[in-house]
Amino acid sequence: MSIDPKRILFRDDSFLAVLKLSGELVVKGKGRVDRLPLLDFLRKEFPGLHPISRLDFETSGVVLFARNRSVLKIFLDTKFAQWSKTYQAIVAHRIDRDQGLISFPLPARTAKVTVEAKTMYRVLERFADASLVEAETSTGRHHQIRRHLRMIGHPLALDAVYGQEKFNTLFTRAFHCRRFFLHASAVSFQHPVTKEMLRIEAPRPKVFEEMLGKLRIEN
Repeated sequence: MSIDPKRILFRDDSFLAVLKLSGELVVKGKGRVDRLPLLDFLRKEFPGLHPISRLDFETSGVVLFARNRSVLKIFLDTKFAQWSKTYQAIVAHRIDRDQGLISFPLPARTAKVTVEAKTMYRVLERFADASLVEAETSTGRHHQIRRHLRMIGHPLALDAVYGQEKFNTLFTRAFHCRRFFLHASAVSFQHPVTKEMLRIEAPRPKVFEEMLGKLRIEN
């Protein structure tokens, strides 16, 4: 069984860009898994793949896989300079400002130090007690989008780690869902071989669109 071709966002001899679904692992972790992680599933059709980018279990969107070790090394050697990642998220409460910059140091993934992290955001749509935002970052600190949005008082709706417990309870009661809505909608970077600047986009999943439809009705 192969992956749905519609989920292949970009493919050449160097790498694959794939649409990850919410509730899907990119790579196997320490715990028990109920379904095959995306990397293992893709390797059946594309042997030799190596993950370049990852997303949280509940996050959907663009993920990249190198098709061989030499391409992986090129990506890693650049330290992801010139990368820009765009996310869309449903957050708690109505955000008054149309856009803003969140600048606050966050822990690095591999070291016990804090490093610069900046997130630009803009409001795409407002609802009765929630907002749809687009956030862009050129860094990839651990849970950066989730942590930064919490800092301005608008954490992701249903985020059990960084969210607001009371809001989440009411949101679940109203809409009967338990996973947060965070989607990696686009990534821009330089091709590792051709050096061409690329922008790869992923449409919002059906479940995300359905949630927006419910929020519009409540508005």
